[in-house]
Amino acid sequence: MLGNYYYHQIVRKTLVSFGTLFNDIWVRHTDANDGSVGEMKVPLAYGPSQKFLARLEQQPELNRATQITLPRMSFEMNNISYDPTRKVSVTQTFKAVDESDGSKVKKVFMPVPYNIGFELNIMCKLNDDALQIIEQILPYFQPSFNISVELIDSIGEKRDIPIVLDSMNFVDDYEGDFSTRRALIYTLQFTAKTYLFGRIAETTDGIIRKVQVDYYGDTNLQTANRELRYVATPRAQKDYDADADTTGAVINETLTTSETLVDVNDTSAFAVGNRIIIDSEIMRINKKTSNQITVTRGYSRTIKSEHIKGSKINVLSTADDVLIAPGDDFGFNETSSFFQDNADFSPTRQSDI
Repeated sequence: MLGNYYYHQIVRKTLVSFGTLFNDIWVRHTDANDGSVGEMKVPLAYGPSQKFLARLEQQPELNRATQITLPRMSFEMNNISYDPTRKVSVTQTFKAVDESDGSKVKKVFMPVPYNIGFELNIMCKLNDDALQIIEQILPYFQPSFNISVELIDSIGEKRDIPIVLDSMNFVDDYEGDFSTRRALIYTLQFTAKTYLFGRIAETTDGIIRKVQVDYYGDTNLQTANRELRYVATPRAQKDYDADADTTGAVINETLTTSETLVDVNDTSAFAVGNRIIIDSEIMRINKKTSNQITVTRGYSRTIKSEHIKGSKINVLSTADDVLIAPGDDFGFNETSSFFQDNADFSPTRQSDI
């Protein structure tokens, strides 16, 4: 059961995402007149604070003038624990589109919630440097800060991972004789509320491209008559088949945002009621003549915009609807049919019986 290999790199991605939160922290030093005398980006590395403290206390090598520069930050992952408060049914699944093949669907079990503990250490020689760093971090955590992480590349599964600031403490390490280097260490504890996914399974199920609902006049389906059928299918919001390359339909004028009467070179490819798209604006044809069409601008909640002379006119038809790719924006074609019978729809036969 546990022998099927998979590796989503979720813990690694969470760790890297946590580190990137702190990779652009700066400190600035000023003179008595508040003039800037220098600034530096605070180095960030993965590892325990003891590693850097040991380096700090080492004697410098003969070919190196410095031991280690301060300020400096380090972080490490220090625990992983199950989070029962975010538990969902272990048998519940969902389906996702295969990113490598948009026509295939993957079956995925619901993820398991885990908390990953992180420790961020800030080491400084000057307390003012430490306060500058702390003040660039704390305001973002109230007490959590969300980061978006793509947990599984193969299905494009993204989740918002809350990073919670649990606690903060500091220690002034100043022991030994007068020549001993000082190290102020601020320690911040965080919890990342992430999710771990199991193996991604194959499935023969396809992508849902049609929804059909039958309404009955009574709850007793044995005697009730079917009264209404509602059907919804996806409707394209952009052109997929580039039919204007075949028809050659273009506008014969520069179109402003308020014009509804459009001069075109040929209207033979259009019909009243058609949806057309020019650039990214969808319009609906209300009337046509041999070389003009009257349209409703900004149809399907698109933005009215100017279009230059010669812009292509594509028709949005059922040929575009079937080419909608997973993840694309789309609308709905909706139809309603009325009945007065007691027939039932058979999903296996795809017909009424």
